[in-house]
Amino acid sequence: MPKSAAQSDNKNTLLRALPSVDALLRTTPGRALRTAIGAEQATLLARIVTDELRAQILEGRFEMNDGDGTVRLLEKAEYRLAALHEKQIGAGVHRIINATGVILHTNLGRAPLSEAAQQALSEAAGYCNLEFDLNSGNRGRRGARAEDLLAVLTGTEAALVVNNCAAAALLVLSVLARDGDTIVSRGELVEIGGDFRVPEVMAQSGTQMVEVGTTNRTKLGDYQIVINDSTRLIMRVHTSNYRIVGFTKSPTLNELATLAHDNGLLLYEDAGSGALIDFTQFGITGEPIIRESFDAGVDIISFSGDKLLGGPQVGVLVGRAEVIERLRKHSLYRALRADKLRLAALEATLESYARGATAEEVPTHQMMAASYDELRTRAGNFIERLTREQSGNVQLQMVDGESAIGGGAAPTSRLRTALVAISHLNFSPNEIEERLRRHDPPVIARIENDQVLLDLRTVFTTDESNLLSAVASLGS
Repeated sequence: MPKSAAQSDNKNTLLRALPSVDALLRTTPGRALRTAIGAEQATLLARIVTDELRAQILEGRFEMNDGDGTVRLLEKAEYRLAALHEKQIGAGVHRIINATGVILHTNLGRAPLSEAAQQALSEAAGYCNLEFDLNSGNRGRRGARAEDLLAVLTGTEAALVVNNCAAAALLVLSVLARDGDTIVSRGELVEIGGDFRVPEVMAQSGTQMVEVGTTNRTKLGDYQIVINDSTRLIMRVHTSNYRIVGFTKSPTLNELATLAHDNGLLLYEDAGSGALIDFTQFGITGEPIIRESFDAGVDIISFSGDKLLGGPQVGVLVGRAEVIERLRKHSLYRALRADKLRLAALEATLESYARGATAEEVPTHQMMAASYDELRTRAGNFIERLTREQSGNVQLQMVDGESAIGGGAAPTSRLRTALVAISHLNFSPNEIEERLRRHDPPVIARIENDQVLLDLRTVFTTDESNLLSAVASLGS
């Protein structure tokens, strides 16, 4: 028989052996899946599996070894059905153990919330007084307590909360500078993670971006020379995720504020990370303190809630009361405002600031404050415990390293740490990393110098037993 005819016969045999969607759902894995996720979702997954197998058969990319084709194809379909379901489950939001040493890890949810913030989330999940004044019995202001706390803690006149910092920037530019010019230094045209680019946000808001200066040097006169009747705003952007060093120059906020106000303009600062306190106490430098920006004459300041502030993902706006009210009354604010869960978590986080207790209560601040000696002791105890619990296949040692702030904050500030380095007699570093990642709960580590590294700075003490189990399982 010619080869092409044989191939055609083989395809036809495989196609006849391919189980139907119904047949696949009647298998033990199929019935279990229907119970777990419902008939509609299970049917959808089963159809995806059978369609993929059919396409591979028709394209000649599927080979079946000798034996009962019907049984083998059904087994293959069952395996793929279970794998597809597992993949979808993995795409959902899960608790993980962050052993990377990156405190504000954007891919891992940035700032973990404090116990008080988690409790506030739980309480706000049901009915709550989101826009109801319990004192008067009338409609209240959304986020009133959080915004009042923000104004006090930053020394500003008023505050407004939206759903993230990009939304805050969009709101400011849309309300204050639409159909006019916004002046910004070329050295501040940043791109933040997730494709947030200052020029694109400006274009979306309807303001005309006017670039001044050069990448590394912008003078006050560069701003002055472009001010005209169309100018609405001077914008200062904090370069949160990089630094320009060397031959550099930029005007101070005081100088920009004077220039703006002398010309009847507003000065807007996108401060990025949101430092409500001086983080030099943690060895972190280069982050603008919001209170100092307002004292320097900035009219409106935006920053994130889930970075240095240590709270939920929100965009915070603080500044002059008249400017804040203009933003609050604009129709765009309704589309960007924060929901009850974010506001509840933010309020609880800010209460810790008001008590002066962030180093004890806010997890990210606890992690930043952890000393090298403390981390070295934890790493040593971890290795000692693990050595008693696992086989000789897993080899552990302590090495010095650095933790990162992450989240686009303090890119030049590195925190000294002690790391647990893992190697294995049979597994490569990539295999170790994958096995840890597939553990329950997943452990996210990092690989450097052909070693898997665990940084306990970002591991909660309550998670150490789970981390021990994950590493111990490598030896089984």
